[in-house]
Amino acid sequence: MTDDSVDVVLLTKNSYRVLTQCVESIYENVPVAQLIVVDGGSIDQTIPLLNEFNKKYHNVKILFDQGTRATARQKGIDNVTTDWFLFVDSDVVLCRGWYKKAQKCIQPDVGAIWGTEIWSTITNPKTMRLFLTITRKIFEVRGGTHDTLIRTSTVKDIKIPPDLHVFEDAYIKDWISNKGYRVVACYSPFCIHYRPSSVWSLRGSLGLIAEAFEFGSPRLISRLILAYGFYTGYSIYQLLAR
Repeated sequence: MTDDSVDVVLLTKNSYRVLTQCVESIYENVPVAQLIVVDGGSIDQTIPLLNEFNKKYHNVKILFDQGTRATARQKGIDNVTTDWFLFVDSDVVLCRGWYKKAQKCIQPDVGAIWGTEIWSTITNPKTMRLFLTITRKIFEVRGGTHDTLIRTSTVKDIKIPPDLHVFEDAYIKDWISNKGYRVVACYSPFCIHYRPSSVWSLRGSLGLIAEAFEFGSPRLISRLILAYGFYTGYSIYQLLAR
């Protein structure tokens, strides 16, 4: 463990599909104090795989929570012991040198550093530029936690409403900002997001939007409607391409 090591909070549920690449990228690019996994009741090989990583690194802490994303993130935060910690989604792969790149953004008034996501299916440069612009604007509205470094003191007293199954990231972002800290959005570092194949269908895309309307804030949804339209359009494009 190094002096600048950080805890990493990883939410899982049947995450075996990309989990090996995800966890390997964490250990290769972040000085991990402990990997705090909050599992939502996996029935695939997620837990055995994490146990193998614990045999190798001896710092994997597995917790269980079958509530919402909000209760899972809260449990992860409550178990953090380092000055900074990193939220990582279980279907992303961190870029090379992720933590060193994020460190360049650390300032006394910075409470969180967000690395942008890049969908693994996007290869066209024009589509990529449009995607990055829209993703950045989405973050400004609702935040994001797929690869986000957070100053622990800014959320030590947070109590995320347990019913926030979506938009809990917006609550965390607003909480940090209301403490007087800046939340910095970066194009570097970044992560590659390997979204499940179910997303690349009309049903999957509309399902995500329906989930947002069911659990989310109408105020946030109204500000994100164009972005969701882009995501839906891209999902339809992927469906037709397949």
